[in-house]
Amino acid sequence: MIKSRRAFIVGLKGKSLTKKEILFLKRYKPWGIILFSRNIYSIDQVKNLTSHIKKIFSDNNYPILIDQEGGRVSRLGKILTTKNFSGSHFGNLYKKDKKKFNHHLDIYINQISFLLRDLGININNSPVLDLRRKISDIIVGDRAFSNNKKIVSIIGKLFINKFHNNKIAAVIKHIPGHGLAKVDSHKKTPVVSQNLNYLLKNDFSTFKNQKSLFAMTAHIIFKQIDKINTVTHSKKAISIIRKKIEFKNIIISDDISMKALKLSITQNTIKAFNAGCNLVLHCNGRLSEMIKVAENSPKLDNFLVKKTLEFYKVVS
Repeated sequence: MIKSRRAFIVGLKGKSLTKKEILFLKRYKPWGIILFSRNIYSIDQVKNLTSHIKKIFSDNNYPILIDQEGGRVSRLGKILTTKNFSGSHFGNLYKKDKKKFNHHLDIYINQISFLLRDLGININNSPVLDLRRKISDIIVGDRAFSNNKKIVSIIGKLFINKFHNNKIAAVIKHIPGHGLAKVDSHKKTPVVSQNLNYLLKNDFSTFKNQKSLFAMTAHIIFKQIDKINTVTHSKKAISIIRKKIEFKNIIISDDISMKALKLSITQNTIKAFNAGCNLVLHCNGRLSEMIKVAENSPKLDNFLVKKTLEFYKVVS
């Protein structure tokens, strides 16, 4: 039953489920599982892993996520190399040759989607809708399509539509925009000082009118919105995502074990939910932390149940 699940997503430690992980999944019933390179060695191995997960939940469409952006962020590297298909590759090609761009995009998304479906994965944490900046940390860099907000928005829409047509749900990230961050949020807390009017017209604008079912937050402090809290922990920032950007679907926190968040795993989890995140994401596979996330995550509310059923319609 969907309603018995809890509103969190976790990673796993290795290439197969451990006995402790099996007991954890059966007891706490996370909304979904995210896979990383450490979980991926071969096609058959991944298929066995995802089949085992789905069997536990008696759900062939159980949500299984991956970060397969292409370029630097490609978790399927042991199976398929997509290093040349970075966000900037598509952005540059769009400007130079739209016919060739469309051809490359169709090949890439069709093939990636086919492989993901074959592996039992149904959610791709892509596209990145951050605006590229020369002054910003390389954590975004060539993962972004462009420094042109219109190009980012257009390509983002195409990615989402094409993934959905291939029965893969897309996750836009990092809402409301990570492009102005001058430090890596995996290591430190980025602080952005631009005013809200500028942000709404530029970085935030690429996320507006996107039809993805999911959006992942940026662990960034926007000083003109909330001087203390990152977006993930800020009621004010989440309110802007809902009211100004008008994103109406599921908001997933970025990984709450990242160092941009300074509190304990328990506090990071509670604050993310209190701010308005619908799902909390925890990635490192440490069971002791996963238990803390699970115990502080609520069961699915009516909104999440409704949106999860919409997700099933896309991927089934």
